[in-house]
Amino acid sequence: MEGLKVSDANLVVCVHPSKGHRVSEAVLRELSSHLFQFSEIFDGVLLAYDVNIVEKNAKILPGIHPYFGVRLKAKLLLFSPEPNMLLEARVVKLTPESIHVIVLGFASAVIIDEDIREEFDYRTKNGKEVYCSKVHRRHVIKVGTMIRFLVKSLDKEVLHICGSLKPSNTGSIHWLDKDFEEISLIDRSGTKRERENEMKMQEHTVVGEEEISLGNGQIKKSKKRRLIEES
Repeated sequence: MEGLKVSDANLVVCVHPSKGHRVSEAVLRELSSHLFQFSEIFDGVLLAYDVNIVEKNAKILPGIHPYFGVRLKAKLLLFSPEPNMLLEARVVKLTPESIHVIVLGFASAVIIDEDIREEFDYRTKNGKEVYCSKVHRRHVIKVGTMIRFLVKSLDKEVLHICGSLKPSNTGSIHWLDKDFEEISLIDRSGTKRERENEMKMQEHTVVGEEEISLGNGQIKKSKKRRLIEES
């Protein structure tokens, strides 16, 4: 999925002097406070981290309330979606006017009717709300379906995304991947037949008025050529 990236960062974490005897715990607690919310410092949403404290001796930072500055190297997993990226999400609610989804279990997104391509019809089947494709009957979107959608816009402060199902490469991930596999199989079988036909053509090569068969190791002259020689 797009929007995910791993970033290497050099950080300085401020630790209160009262936590001086438990620096590692204080550092992890500070980093954990930034999880699953947008941070301008990281330019994204922090999903996970792996840290390594560079200096064991912390430096006292100047200020009214002095803090220890602990330097560390961190590998950060960030979620940083941008417009026109393709994201994956689970459908949590369907209405005739919209599809509501959750991205990575914490970020909400909505796709309104004007951003749902005309291929999809809203229906109620067996008491359940679904969006069914008029082109491909098996392409169905319902609550619980994992979908792939395009980012139109986003509000980073509240982590709310507006999406679109207009592009043809969006919709149910299960159906999209299955359709891609079927197309790949058709392409491979077509290529195989082409190679077989090429081999058959290579077995019979015509030179001038003579037909040379390479398949059985014998050279046979065409009937037309033999008639000319007999006359």
